[in-house]
Amino acid sequence: MNATDTLLTEPLDGRAVCKKRRRHRAETATQLALMPAEWRELLTRWVKRGGNSRYETLLKDAGTTNLVLAETLLEWLLRQGWAIVIEERKLGEWWPQSVELRNLPQLRASLGISDREQEALRWQTLRAELHTQCGDSLAPALSALDELPVHRALARFDLIATLQRWQEAQRSGTRRDFALEARGDTKGVSESEWTWLEQTLDLAEFHIERHTPLLLISTSLTLNLLNGKLNLGACADFAALTPATLQGVSAISGKVSRWQLVENRTSFERVARSRAPDVGVIWLPGYPPGWWCNAVRKLLTLVPAPAQLACDPDPAGIAIALKAAELWQEQRLDWQPWKMSATDLADLRVRKPLTDADRQQLAALQKITLPAALAELAAWMLERGEKGEQEGYL
Repeated sequence: MNATDTLLTEPLDGRAVCKKRRRHRAETATQLALMPAEWRELLTRWVKRGGNSRYETLLKDAGTTNLVLAETLLEWLLRQGWAIVIEERKLGEWWPQSVELRNLPQLRASLGISDREQEALRWQTLRAELHTQCGDSLAPALSALDELPVHRALARFDLIATLQRWQEAQRSGTRRDFALEARGDTKGVSESEWTWLEQTLDLAEFHIERHTPLLLISTSLTLNLLNGKLNLGACADFAALTPATLQGVSAISGKVSRWQLVENRTSFERVARSRAPDVGVIWLPGYPPGWWCNAVRKLLTLVPAPAQLACDPDPAGIAIALKAAELWQEQRLDWQPWKMSATDLADLRVRKPLTDADRQQLAALQKITLPAALAELAAWMLERGEKGEQEGYL
C-alpha cells in the first residue's frame, strides 16, 4: 500500500474510548476503475438510493447470498476514495453503520446513470410517500405535480408536503407565515409558485390568507390608541382587529372576569353573541400562529384574566388548547379546558373515526401531564376510536 492509499480515521465523539468513527481516504476519486460486472450492478443499485444509506440497507440490496460481495465492494470503494464509512464499536470490533458515496455526479456518469433518471427515481419515491399521507383535499395537488416536468415537481414537492403538515396541525396565517414554514424565508415562495398553488387548490380551505390577519374578539373593553379610543362594546357581535392595531394600544379601560377562547369559527360567533358583559371572547384560529400569539400576549399584559379554552374534542384540539394555554402560563394566570369533556364528545350525534395520525398524536399527548378533563377526553377517544367537532354542541 503506498502513501496515497492511507485511510484517515476520525473519532466522532469525545469519549475516552471512542465508540464511533469515520473512515475515508484523503483524496477523492474522479474516475471509476474497472470492476467485476457483479460489483458494478450492485454499486448501481447503491448509487440509485441517493448516495447516503445505512449499511444494513445496502446489505439488503445485495441479498443474503452476496454479503461477502457487498463487504468486498464497500472496502474497495473506501480505499479507492469513493466512500466515507461511519463505524460503531460493538463487542470489541468496528462495524459499518452508514455509508456516504462521494462525487456522486462522476459516479453516476461512470455507471451510466443519468441525472434525469436519478431525479425520476427520487420523484417516484417521494410521490409514493406523499400519496400515502395526503387526504382528499390534497389529491388535486398531487395530480398537478404529476403534470409537471420531474425537476419542477421535485422543486414544488416541499410546498405540498408543508401544506399537509399545515393542515394536520390546523394552522392558519398569511402567505408569509406559510412561506417561512415551507422554505425558512417569508419570501421563499415565488409568485409563479403562488399562482400554481392558487390554480390547484383553494388556499382559503387551508387557512392561508393573502392579506393581513385579523383577531376576532367580542368584549366590552375600550382600547386607548394613539389617535383616539375604540369602544369594542359598541360592536353588535364582535370586532376584527389587525395585529398592528393591538400593538398600538397604550391602555385599556374596563375589566374582564375571564377570557373564553373558541376554536371553531361558527361556535365562536355563537358564543360572542351570547357572552356575559364581563366576559371576553376570542377566536382561536386552529394551531396558534405567531401573529395571534403576539396579539393575545399584548392583551394579557393589559387585561390579565383567567381563560377557558374550547377546542374541538379531537387530538389536534387538545394540542391546540395546550399551545394557546402557554400564553396564560407565561403570565402565571389560570386556565381550564372548556366544553372539551368526554361527555361533550359522547353526546355528539355525529362523530368521526380516529385516523392513524390521530392515534399517534394521542400517544404523544398521553406522555405529558394533562388537565384531568383533557386526560379523560384522550382516554375516551382511544377507547372508542372516535373524535368530534365542537360545532355540534357549542
